[in-house]
Amino acid sequence: MSIYSIVLVALSLSMDAFAVSITLGLTSDNNYNLTAVKAGLSFGLFQGGMAGIGWALGCSLRRVIDPIDHWIAFLLLSAIGINFIKESKNPSLNTLSIDSLKVLITLSLATSIDALATGVTFSLLNANILISVCLIGQITYFASVMGVFIGRGLSKSTKLQSCVNILGGIILIMIGLKIIITHLISNM
Repeated sequence: MSIYSIVLVALSLSMDAFAVSITLGLTSDNNYNLTAVKAGLSFGLFQGGMAGIGWALGCSLRRVIDPIDHWIAFLLLSAIGINFIKESKNPSLNTLSIDSLKVLITLSLATSIDALATGVTFSLLNANILISVCLIGQITYFASVMGVFIGRGLSKSTKLQSCVNILGGIILIMIGLKIIITHLISNM
């Protein structure tokens, strides 16, 4: 898996955290600098960590799923992408605060579930997991920090969150299609 593909996957995975961070920026008190750092660190660590856990799970099941790995990768990425697009129709813009560690961890976990499935996909594609986890964590960190600042400067609008989720979903589906097409062409 190329660095370019890993960066695109990382950008797609960071879209949920970015959307939540925009909401945090919209609803945070005057201490939005601290909110940005806390959101970035937590979302970045969870995204990277969950991808690593998914990779470990995928490696342990490798012998069983190796013959159909390309189909699993395609289906997982497509399902995640479709889920992103579905979520775009109903984004929640409730008041969020990450003053509580419990709320911060819950938000981080909720936005990183897709990274677990993606980590399984990485194991199937022989992706360099160290580079993948680092890129996912860093990109999510910066997207989350940026999201808080963007949210701070915007009025409350669910339209932006919808666009972000749709874009992330389309990118994941396109990567899934690339994987399956590449496999089918190489086996001709």
